[in-house]
Amino acid sequence: MSTEPVDIAALIADVPDFPQPGVTFKDITPLLASPEGFQACIDALVAASPADIDVVCGMEARGFIFGTPVALAMGAAFVPVRKSGKLPRDTVETTYDLEYGTQTLAIHSDAIKPGDRVLIIEDVLATGGTVAATADLVRRLGGSLVAVSVVMELAYLEPREVLGRHQIDDVTALVTYEE
Repeated sequence: MSTEPVDIAALIADVPDFPQPGVTFKDITPLLASPEGFQACIDALVAASPADIDVVCGMEARGFIFGTPVALAMGAAFVPVRKSGKLPRDTVETTYDLEYGTQTLAIHSDAIKPGDRVLIIEDVLATGGTVAATADLVRRLGGSLVAVSVVMELAYLEPREVLGRHQIDDVTALVTYEE
């Protein structure tokens, strides 16, 4: 691998009019296809995270891709947050609004213990709904949400306003899009 710094933003491709006209989708597959880029991204997420994390939560499905290696690097447990009906044991669920409808997320009811220090990892922070819903699940299980780290933030959608209403203020984005 090269020792040159990697421009993570340059490895995120814009796809116009996907999934519908007027939307520009931010495609992370070029980032994942670059071993140097993906490693730089994971290293940056770990470096941006507070110490002494017990649990890393990643949401289906791209949060799994980034959250799992971050958890391994930090020596923390990884907990998947999935769509309703996808986890095999007793769960806690929450429903929230998306840009294009509603979604229900679930977490195993024993996945987080009271007092666990939790980091949420996600690929994109758009409207803030998925992160806020995950934070709700973490708190309902007694966990302490310490921070949120995302690969990219779509700041023009003002997600931090939504997160602020949910008392989520420690948020780090590796790449921020203003428009």
